[in-house]
Amino acid sequence: MAPVLSNDASRTYAAYAAALTLGMVATVGGALGFQHIGGYIPCALCLLQRDPYYYGIPVGIAAVLAASFRLPAWTVRSLLVVVGLLMLVGAGMGVYHSGVEWGFWEGPATCATSVTGTATNAGSLLDDLNAFHGPSCTEASLRVLGLSFAGWNVIASLILAAIAFLGASRKPA
Repeated sequence: MAPVLSNDASRTYAAYAAALTLGMVATVGGALGFQHIGGYIPCALCLLQRDPYYYGIPVGIAAVLAASFRLPAWTVRSLLVVVGLLMLVGAGMGVYHSGVEWGFWEGPATCATSVTGTATNAGSLLDDLNAFHGPSCTEASLRVLGLSFAGWNVIASLILAAIAFLGASRKPA
């Protein structure tokens, strides 16, 4: 049986896992804030880029708990590696979406331009709801310092992956 973590190692792993989890919550929370408060409707690729965060947050919480309960180091380190890999996937998705926005390559068929209409009766209202699609993935809805939401997601994902892998690389004391 693997030895449990010492108090110092437990605190170190818990700090990395907590920083990582809070970073993921802040990143996806910011995206949700821009959507629900700022009114920026996400495209299909924007929504897909949130998935690594949605999967990573519970794994990050599990890493915090594993470190707090002083489980064997391999448990915490494995959970941190899983989150790091998820963040690398998120970064890759952001690079792909940024390339679509800059016209370097074609986006998927689900990135068609939005379809809206005016309902005249309840039947057409349902048809309109079913026909609605988010905005086109080829146009950035906002650029800050030259980067779109997808570009900023690449940066956030890479920073979070670095935190995860740095925490996983720490040897228990």
